[in-house]
Amino acid sequence: MTEPILQVKNLTTRFRTDRGVVTAVDRVSFDVAAGETLAIVGESGSGKSVTALSILGLIPQPPGVIESGEIRFEGQDLLKLRPAAMRAIRGNRIAMVFQEPMSSMNPALTVGKQIAEPIRVHQGRAWRDAYEEAAQLLAQVQIPEPRSRVHAYPHQFSGGMRQRAMIAMALACKPKLIIADEPTTALDVTVQAQILDLLKGLAQKSGTALILITHDLGVVARYADRVAVMYGGRLVETASADELYRHPAHPYTRGLMACVPRLDGDTSQPLVPIDGQPPDLTALGPGCAFLPRCRLAQAQCRQAPPELRAISGRTSDQHLKACFVHDAH
Repeated sequence: MTEPILQVKNLTTRFRTDRGVVTAVDRVSFDVAAGETLAIVGESGSGKSVTALSILGLIPQPPGVIESGEIRFEGQDLLKLRPAAMRAIRGNRIAMVFQEPMSSMNPALTVGKQIAEPIRVHQGRAWRDAYEEAAQLLAQVQIPEPRSRVHAYPHQFSGGMRQRAMIAMALACKPKLIIADEPTTALDVTVQAQILDLLKGLAQKSGTALILITHDLGVVARYADRVAVMYGGRLVETASADELYRHPAHPYTRGLMACVPRLDGDTSQPLVPIDGQPPDLTALGPGCAFLPRCRLAQAQCRQAPPELRAISGRTSDQHLKACFVHDAH
């Protein structure tokens, strides 16, 4: 594995609300290398999107604040940059594909102008050249008739086409890192596969690092190189995708696996839902956040949250879990 292009160390992001302080991201650490796809997996509210927004410096302050940690991109700590320096990176060297393209794109501007704008701003190209590049990008993401489509507005695109346009916008400045936040939400299965194949192929071809945020374990199995599982704002397990599917270790990861239908037609194992609800982040107890839903909980789990540690007996020291229960191996 090459040197990580992004290193996140002990990142903590909190929000002050009327109900109390919400620790949306709690001492999260991970890295991603050039050409690698890292999937961040978890239920809604687990902290996945807030982690992405923290990397990009898009946390609204107030009520949010990044309290501690480091976000090192190409050796540079993004948390220490001035706003102007961060704007020079955002949309240029780091790009994001947002979850809902209809609300992320400006309905009053043509698709072509929205793709051309970062080329104009970050690369200083003339508008004519930027529009030409925008048409080429639309062709690259397989939009039909790209030279006429640059003059269309977002509402004139289908959902899948809007998502492709968002990917074209992210690729406009040839970024070193792309963060895709649930890029296939609300798309039909065929379009989902097309979008993900496109993202993965472009990342591999250009050596771009890709962080794929999702709750869909089927997506992870096919497209991710490594996986980080989040729950209650913390990482609970990290491993290569192959290792995670062969030997899920944390009870939450096992629970997620048990909820997913098998694609090989094996119906001998019934689907088993995870009991209970995701935790209220304003009222977390002193112990493990997964404790109220865990069938393997012990007394020790009530005392303090477990740290992320390598699993003993595994051939790879890159498989980590945050769990006290030994038989969760």
